Amino acid sequence: MGIARWTRPLGAVAVAAAMTLVPAPAATAAGPPPGSAAARTEVSISSVDLDGPAVSTVEVTVKNTGPQRMRSLKVAFSGPAGWAVQPALVDVPGTFAAGAAATAEFRIQVPEKRRGFTLRTFTATATYAGGDGGGSASGTRTQASGTPLANLAAAYNNVGITDESDTGPGDYDGEGNSFSAQRLAAAGLTPGGRVRALGAELTWPDVAPGTKDNVSGAGQAIALSGKGGALVLLGSGVTGGATGTVTVYYTDGTSTSGSFGFPNWSFDPADAHGATLVASSDGRNRQDGYGNQGIAYRVFAHSVALDAAKQVEFVVLPANGNVHVFDMAIAP
Repeated sequence: MGIARWTRPLGAVAVAAAMTLVPAPAATAAGPPPGSAAARTEVSISSVDLDGPAVSTVEVTVKNTGPQRMRSLKVAFSGPAGWAVQPALVDVPGTFAAGAAATAEFRIQVPEKRRGFTLRTFTATATYAGGDGGGSASGTRTQASGTPLANLAAAYNNVGITDESDTGPGDYDGEGNSFSAQRLAAAGLTPGGRVRALGAELTWPDVAPGTKDNVSGAGQAIALSGKGGALVLLGSGVTGGATGTVTVYYTDGTSTSGSFGFPNWSFDPADAHGATLVASSDGRNRQDGYGNQGIAYRVFAHSVALDAAKQVEFVVLPANGNVHVFDMAIAP
């Protein structure tokens, strides 16, 4: 049986769900007073205990942020495919004023943990009359099971920099080519050196030439801690289409996503995909030694927006192997 209870009006709270308003048909929607901004009903989901096999109790809180009393409130909750939830729907009796909140309780069957890192997403949907006049609102919460990779270096899977005396290990572009360590140093990029770009302090990979030094995107989850207005990524693209989506997860279970791209390390315009040129080196290393002198091979920076009020927990990189990342950091 579902449990619903009233709570006092909430003040400033951290909402642990990404809320999306779904408008009702125009014939039944009651809009906000003329000249006022539309307030959105807030739907938040409590933390879910993922230490299965077990039955976890989950609370969904619905806050009336609209100008009218809310009534006829019904709340549904679901988890990953195959996870049983009881009850399917909680019918909340009565009405509640602007600023008040109601909490519905559910139980979910959590299976035994899988090995490795997994993201679990939970969704709650509220339908109602009155309130903000929208008729329906939903929220999601994503939690990690397992541990993301400790840092970007733990995800290195590609050799992008080699010494001109030993070019064989390099394969930045899938054709056996790589940056020259000597030419990068001449451009100001040295192992462990600081790189400032787009307001962030980044670090050039502190590894020896000819060893893994960057991440070719494959959807890796990387731990990253801090607060700020933007996530800055340092890297470049190979072949074509070095674009993708970065998803940033916060400690409150919410997430934001942003699209970005890097120009090809050689032939694209330096500002392709909105990127910023950081450094340009002369020539590259090939399997037969240093070559292509007079052609620039480049490193760029790009950023995606963050929710500056929230603490970042980890980042999921694009699942696009043409995107190569040497470092990432949070900018104020």
